Amino acid sequence: MKAFHKSIKQNASLAKSPTKTIRTQGNHLFAAMIAFCNLALLKVKTSMNHFAIKHKLVLRANQIIFKELQILKAAA
Repeated sequence: MKAFHKSIKQNASLAKSPTKTIRTQGNHLFAAMIAFCNLALLKVKTSMNHFAIKHKLVLRANQIIFKELQILKAAA
């Protein structure tokens, strides 16, 4: 149970909720639960833990962003 709480807080961004109303808080909680479930599925498929999966996803996203910035810089 402790691992679930830590993972959903840190890897599914539950703790970073900028919401104020009950509806948006509920939506954020639902989205975090879906993200956690997706991480759990990836954990089974890849045999990696949630933190390693998140690191790999963030690294790949940063690589894509950097590549796009280089293309925009070259076009300017």
